[in-house]
Amino acid sequence: MTAIEQYLIDSYRAAQHGDPMPPPPGRDDVAALREARSYEQCRAVLDGRPARHPWRAALHRLLPHH
Repeated sequence: MTAIEQYLIDSYRAAQHGDPMPPPPGRDDVAALREARSYEQCRAVLDGRPARHPWRAALHRLLPHH
């Protein structure tokens, strides 16, 4: 069973019982990625390494240096 199918079943059951609707699949994915990035940046600081933003690091690698 896929996550969408499970969500539809859970939504139907919630509607039948008057319970609040479950969150849709993938709703909190971006928040989880941000939290993982923040954790990695915190670990870098605690380990004595610079905490760089991943997009800046990628742009720094791709753009020519002046």
